[in-house]
Amino acid sequence: MTTPDLNLLFALDVLLAEGSVARAARRLRLSPSAMSRTLARLRDATGDPLLVRAGRGLVATPRAEELRRQIGPVVQEAEALLRPAELLDLSTLDRVFTLRTNEGFVEEFGPRLVARIEAEAPGVRLRFAPKSDKDVMSLRDAAIDLEIGVAGETGPEVRIQALFRDRFIGAVRSGHPLSEGTVTSERYAAGRHISVSRRGREKGPIDEALGALGLQRTVVCMVSGFSAALAMARASELIASVPERHTAGARAGMHSFRLPVTTLEVTISMLWHPRLDADPAQRWLRDCVREVCAGR
Repeated sequence: MTTPDLNLLFALDVLLAEGSVARAARRLRLSPSAMSRTLARLRDATGDPLLVRAGRGLVATPRAEELRRQIGPVVQEAEALLRPAELLDLSTLDRVFTLRTNEGFVEEFGPRLVARIEAEAPGVRLRFAPKSDKDVMSLRDAAIDLEIGVAGETGPEVRIQALFRDRFIGAVRSGHPLSEGTVTSERYAAGRHISVSRRGREKGPIDEALGALGLQRTVVCMVSGFSAALAMARASELIASVPERHTAGARAGMHSFRLPVTTLEVTISMLWHPRLDADPAQRWLRDCVREVCAGR
């Protein structure tokens, strides 16, 4: 039995990540023809075409998708074995880490995270990138170090770790009629509301929950962030419905109440590319984020 060429594993990892022979060739510093020959060898070794033509591009076969989920950890472990052991000296660490998240996370957890990092590694700086950067910055390209938020559809190679769960609550100014007595679904629906949506949507899960009870709320304005919603509610009779943990500090001095309808909790997670798994500084950064979110 012929011993397989394990170098093909690294080439396969890059090919499946790039989905392009030309891009894989550039990344591995090979000629396109050499990369094509490598793909041919991989097809012979696996007995599968792996990448097939679809229009001008290439798409992965089901076998390739299965391999993509398996090969990442194998390559990462192999690279870690060949990487010199390194002790992280936080006192001399000089790095800029980019975290992509929404303004609510920055406002609520940012000060504590910066204080934690400054105390341990004074040479480290944090850059908080807005969610609007999503189209131009990616985990795969290492343009960002961590993504923090509700995990949507991601590539199969992306690592995900849950940080905490959050639920929506209501917030009104001190002295608002809803600050006294029981907030029933009828009283809540009868108020004038602020809708928060980055996409400008007027209705969402809260409206669906009210609709199931035969109720409908009146949305008088829409904003793109929870901070803006709270600022407007603080200075008016409007009602803001916001995530509890994300807005604890921003709601200081306001009256908060549990929503009289049931909505699903959301899980806030951090996401990163597996190429950063073994990096000591990245692991320390993830530990800091996790512990700050846990209140430690």
